[in-house]
Amino acid sequence: MSPSSPDAGYRGLLFDPVFGADELGVALSDRAWIGALLDVEVALTRAAAALGRVENTHADAVATAATSLAEELDPADLGRRSAAGGNAVIPLVSLLRERADTPARAVHVGATSQDVLDTALMLLARRAGGIALANLRSAADGAARLAAAHRETPMVARTLGQQALPTTFGALAAGWLLSLDDAATELERVLSVLPAQYGGAAGTLAAVHPDGFAFADTVADMLGLARPVAPWHTARTPITILASTLGVAAGAVAKPATDVVLMASTEFGEVSEDAPGGSSAMPHKRNPVAAITARAAARRVPGLVSTILSSTDHEFQRAAGAWHAEWETLADILRLTGGAAHQLSTSLNGLHVHTDALDRNLALTGGAILAEKITAALAEHTDDARSIVTDAAVASRRLDEDPAITAHLDPQDVRELLDPTRYLGHATDIVDRVLARHDSTNRATGDAR
Repeated sequence: MSPSSPDAGYRGLLFDPVFGADELGVALSDRAWIGALLDVEVALTRAAAALGRVENTHADAVATAATSLAEELDPADLGRRSAAGGNAVIPLVSLLRERADTPARAVHVGATSQDVLDTALMLLARRAGGIALANLRSAADGAARLAAAHRETPMVARTLGQQALPTTFGALAAGWLLSLDDAATELERVLSVLPAQYGGAAGTLAAVHPDGFAFADTVADMLGLARPVAPWHTARTPITILASTLGVAAGAVAKPATDVVLMASTEFGEVSEDAPGGSSAMPHKRNPVAAITARAAARRVPGLVSTILSSTDHEFQRAAGAWHAEWETLADILRLTGGAAHQLSTSLNGLHVHTDALDRNLALTGGAILAEKITAALAEHTDDARSIVTDAAVASRRLDEDPAITAHLDPQDVRELLDPTRYLGHATDIVDRVLARHDSTNRATGDAR
């Protein structure tokens, strides 16, 4: 293979590994598409045989032909053949009929191109979605371990970019875990109800009447997909719900990735990844590459979700263009979301928490983050409590050393009031509740498997 020649069936060799999607790239490759399309065609013929519409020998011949085509067919060649008709099913059916050497009616039984493409897309989504789900679960497990290990580790909370009040690193990680578990649970549910598509030329199942619903159910069962209530050629909720759910998952990944990137900065120095990346020009750099690439992949997802949502206006019984816009877009959403989750899992499961830096940054304001407690104590001695504390904070003076404060309060009492571990609220309780739900979810998931 020359340096300029494309790989047969896999378009993401250069960038997918960077963004954690090498496994997903294979699962969503051109060759995977061809395999899924052929799986659907085989299921159509086997369903027809099960309902007595073709011979079992025909179904076996189609299956054998499909296997050989899947191994031999060049995706680039099929792509060129697809241009005239606007989709790959049309030339693929012709090739399958030639290879199977069965009556033409034994291939593509009662189906239209959209039946095969939609069902193949659902197959690919279920397979690739399973990988994305596993990556999400792994990232959630990483967040859970951090939450448990640092349940009581104090750090400063930050709101609107500024130091706020004390919290714990465990509570921060519990927030990550909460969203990741929510996203994984919803994705698992959506993947479990992805339906097969079978409606025929105009969505009336006319070609296989009166067996239309039985035919559709049989195809779905054979492929391990949900039985469709009715043909959904222009009712695109299975596509939009899946895309939206993946968009939510990408957001759940982006949040902790963003936190890690910021906390790993030189000025914060609060975390570092297990295998930080270097720089081509600056030897001192230790970049949190896994979090960076997770964030990068996740950032691309919302725009692609909007493409899916803006393509829901499928006119009449078959859309011209809106349907075609979904194929690569949904595959990209799956690849990017699953890859982002993989990179976040790498980051969180190898994350080092530097408690000395957490302590340093927690003490950075000299207790100003607990000024509210000092104001309340000082108010018992003077009506000017708020202005005294405000002046000390604005001047960046330590509150336990400010003469206007210590004139009324003993410095040791002030230091005790400024102890961040005494003003953590329910931080540790939050960790416990989120971890309990995570453990319960994991048990339920394990039992289901």
